[in-house]
Amino acid sequence: MTAPAVPGLSINFATVRQIGSFGAIVDACLNHGITAISPWREHIHETGLAEAARIVAANGLRVTGVCRGGFFPAADAAGRQAAIDDNRRAIDEAAALKADCLVMVVGGLPKGSKDIGAARAMVADGLAAILPHARAAGVPIAIEPLHPFYAADRACVNLLGQALDLCDALGDGIGVAIDVYHVWWDPDLAAQITRAGKGGRILAHHICDWLVPTLHVLNDRGMMGDGVIDLKGFRAMIEAAGFHGPQEVEIFSENWGGRPGDEVLRTCVERYRTVC
Repeated sequence: MTAPAVPGLSINFATVRQIGSFGAIVDACLNHGITAISPWREHIHETGLAEAARIVAANGLRVTGVCRGGFFPAADAAGRQAAIDDNRRAIDEAAALKADCLVMVVGGLPKGSKDIGAARAMVADGLAAILPHARAAGVPIAIEPLHPFYAADRACVNLLGQALDLCDALGDGIGVAIDVYHVWWDPDLAAQITRAGKGGRILAHHICDWLVPTLHVLNDRGMMGDGVIDLKGFRAMIEAAGFHGPQEVEIFSENWGGRPGDEVLRTCVERYRTVC
């Protein structure tokens, strides 16, 4: 029996990757009353874009984001152009799913480089190159600042303020995805969330928790309520800034990834209702 609807909760496919295909994850979410999703491109490609779009439309799903675009820095011009071309394809995929945004994990240092300033310049140039296509497709671009321990390999944009500076420089059609895991520690967080809200730049809100100790920088995120992040306080700041969209659970975890998908989804619903 399908569970009662859980408005305001979205599931990022990374949280329940173990369930399998795009359609299987959607079916499992619907069985738990979850009608908002955030798929990864690998799931879209595996299923086929047309079929993924059909599944979304047939079930009346909201796609809170597509993961992911980005990874702009490269060692040469050909690599940078390849990244731009792939991001344009990602925009088309997000448009086909009528996604709220395309999430950007912007990329770190090119292989062999020690110049983080140059990497950040490549990110700015890459975003500028794809924005006209995104605007034409009606797909907002959401920069996701990542925790500094990812600066070298995944994202050289690490502060919400940095991401907003890029948005201000680039203009319309671009905003931020605010993930509690990456920014909860920032002493300027409240001011930057307020700033983002005033500019209408908040496009997504991702939730999980920060465990103490954290045993792996990528694959040991916590289930909401198991760590030290004040999730209700964080959400209050987000809503005070004007964003009332879904909270998207994105948990990379060897622990939760090794459990049955139904158990994970059941726990997500319970924790969303009690601690978020």
